Amino acid sequence: MSNTFANGFKKFSKILPIVISLMLFGLSLLAIGQELEKSKPQEILNSLQGISVPGLFFALALTVVNYILLTGYDVLATRYVGESLPYRKVALVSVISYALSNSIGFALLSGSAIRYRFYSAWGFSAGKIAQIITFCNISFWIGLFAVGGITFSVEPLKIPKQIRLPFDSIHPVGYIFLLTIAGYLIWSAKGRRSLRIKQWVLPHLPLPLSLGQIAVTSCDWILAAAVLYVLLLPANSLLFWRFFSVYVLAQLAGILSNVPGGLGVFETVLILLLSPPIATEKLLEALLVYRIIYYFLPLFLGTILFALYELKRHKRRS
Repeated sequence: MSNTFANGFKKFSKILPIVISLMLFGLSLLAIGQELEKSKPQEILNSLQGISVPGLFFALALTVVNYILLTGYDVLATRYVGESLPYRKVALVSVISYALSNSIGFALLSGSAIRYRFYSAWGFSAGKIAQIITFCNISFWIGLFAVGGITFSVEPLKIPKQIRLPFDSIHPVGYIFLLTIAGYLIWSAKGRRSLRIKQWVLPHLPLPLSLGQIAVTSCDWILAAAVLYVLLLPANSLLFWRFFSVYVLAQLAGILSNVPGGLGVFETVLILLLSPPIATEKLLEALLVYRIIYYFLPLFLGTILFALYELKRHKRRS
């Protein structure tokens, strides 16, 4: 009986990577199809005409820089688990993971599946892959708490009633975020063990690694906001940090909605808080171009990279 189970498990473990790859390809193609359905060619052309050439150039450049920075998540994660990989491999899994999960949504599922596919092929144990996935997902929220804590505490941002939060000002959220980050850093400096909260485990990181984690994730948030900010110029008269606080709140609302890419929720919050002073038409044009540059193009390129990797791997095994 045990031998039958063992043989069955071995067969299942062999086909599991193939199932994951097919699932990810299917989700990627579905997301690409949905993006193409949402944006008609004429709408895209009209929106592009409303954006300045320097704005388009800087938005593309900032997106490239942002995705290079995103590789820092996996660089720190592999260092945390005590593994060493060539940067090109770490960059490949990181870029594909975020390119697909940002558009597909459900990052905990899609991003984790991609990381499992790559790191298991490179000989990482299931335990270390789980640690890497946990590290990357927690890092995202650590970055949100860090930038949100500062901007929400400083900026006098009023919350629209349509968002339906139990307070009128975003200040309380900022203070809670700052206290959370302060507690996290104190625990990193003084603690020695991982923190377990029911079924969730928060891994303990040395203070230098925690500071690196906050630096990478905070810069990620700033660069992502900067892509949309430059697309709104010169119509955008807001200072960047004022705009950034609105952007973080809109992203937070989109994330909590669990809608892929925060579609609809993200745009609604931005319109409620930025129009005026920014004209709604101009904002909608910039948002459409932003989704193409920051979500669709990386999704398209990430899918191609994933396909090329799988084809190359299949040829090697053949």
